[in-house]
Amino acid sequence: MSTAATGRVAAIIPAAGLGIRLGADVPKAFLTLGGMSLLTRSALAMSAVADVLIISAPVDALEEASAQLQQVDAEIHIVAGGEHRQESVANALRKVPADVSIVLVHDAARPLVPIQVVKDVVEAVRNGAKAVIPVLPLVDTIKRVNGQGIAIETVDRNQLRRVQTPQGFDRATLDSAHKDPAVVATDDAGLMDALGVEVTTVVGDERALKITTMSDVYHAISMLEGTHE
Repeated sequence: MSTAATGRVAAIIPAAGLGIRLGADVPKAFLTLGGMSLLTRSALAMSAVADVLIISAPVDALEEASAQLQQVDAEIHIVAGGEHRQESVANALRKVPADVSIVLVHDAARPLVPIQVVKDVVEAVRNGAKAVIPVLPLVDTIKRVNGQGIAIETVDRNQLRRVQTPQGFDRATLDSAHKDPAVVATDDAGLMDALGVEVTTVVGDERALKITTMSDVYHAISMLEGTHE
C-alpha cells in the first residue's frame, strides 16, 4: 500500500498576494466576506479534511494571519510568503511535516469551496493519482484572437476546462515539481506538465469561484446569502 493511501494530509494556502486588482486596502486574503476573512473561510474548509495547514502570509502580516486562524482546529504553521505564488508554495512546502503523504494547494481567494470537492481531490490521490485538479466545463464560445484584436479561430471548448483549487498531489511528486525554481507555471498542475506527470481531474463547483475583483466579491456575497434562504 502506498503512503498516499494511509498518510496524513496537509493543505498549503498561499495567502501573500496584495490583491492589486481587487483594490482593497488590506492584503486580499484578509478581506472580510460575510464577517469572516477569505483566509479564515479557506482555512476552515481545508481543516475539514486536512490534518495540517501551512499558510504563506505577507512577511509583515504573520501575526495578523495567526490571529485570523484562532478558530481553526488543525495543526497550523505560518511562513513568510514569496514575491510570487510559486515561491509562496515552495516556502510552505518546506514546512510540511515528514509524516504527510498528500499535499493540497488551495487559493485563499477561493473561500467558498465545498468540502465535498476537497474530499474528492484527496480520495483521488489516495486511489493512486499523482496530481489531481477540480475542473468545470466552459459554457461560452471561445475565440483565438491575434495581436490586433481580430478573432481568427473558434476553439473547441469541449476539450477545455476551468481549473479550480484545491489541487492535490502525492507529496513526493510535489516536492520534485518545486526543486527547480527556474521552471515557472501559473499553478502547481502546470509544474506537473513540466515533469510529464499525468494530471487527473475531478468535478469542481461554481461556489469555488476565485475572488479577483469587486464583482467577484458581490457574487460571493450573493452565494452566502443564498445559503441562508
